[in-house]
Amino acid sequence: MFAVMKTGGKQYKVQSGDILRVEKLAANAGETIQFNDVLMLGGDKVTVGAPLIAGAGVQAEVVDQIKGEKTINFVKRRRKHSSKRTKGHRQKLTLVKITEILASGADKSGVAAAVGAGSVGSVALAAIDAKSPAANKDQVKKASKAAPAEKAEEKKAAPKKAAPKKAAKGDGDDLSTISGVGPVIVKKLHAEGVTTFAQIAAWTDADVEAIEEKLSFKGRVGREEWIKQAKELAKG
Repeated sequence: MFAVMKTGGKQYKVQSGDILRVEKLAANAGETIQFNDVLMLGGDKVTVGAPLIAGAGVQAEVVDQIKGEKTINFVKRRRKHSSKRTKGHRQKLTLVKITEILASGADKSGVAAAVGAGSVGSVALAAIDAKSPAANKDQVKKASKAAPAEKAEEKKAAPKKAAPKKAAKGDGDDLSTISGVGPVIVKKLHAEGVTTFAQIAAWTDADVEAIEEKLSFKGRVGREEWIKQAKELAKG
């Protein structure tokens, strides 16, 4: 007998004894978990869900929490002020061994449901007592409802970031006069303390590279000749 189940946004065809690497689950090595998203069951008779099969489940034993192979992400920008970046990443995974496929009665098995480590309320769900199926359902509902409320409280409690200081009227030049500088860029420049044509006209190559890196518009200063325009505007 085999089953097609879903976890971590992926589908797996499994049968008893298979060992799988799945997206990280909130469970410890040695624990028994149950995948309740079963899309199809096969064997003597094939059953297809719509989309899931009610009462079906796949039980598995958590073997270990592991990491996948390292992937390298390399980015290079070929510009006047070129830059390159290399990053490595190893995806966190859970190694599980399929122990049993249930065609029915999975909702009464008493085995804790498999929950992704990044799921809402995963910590609360992982703490639910698997020996009480009825209590399990009630606590799952409570945990799912409580999680958004907790997040809302955290957002309220978090200190607000201070808004960037804007240049006072008459305290600087109208930087939007420079071709290629719009209202959004003007705000960003003001936040960095740049309020006059004279400041832009005095930028060195190092200043240009720093401001472009900080405000995320690589090559724009040179391409649109901000410094040349600022020098002309500064003369009046």
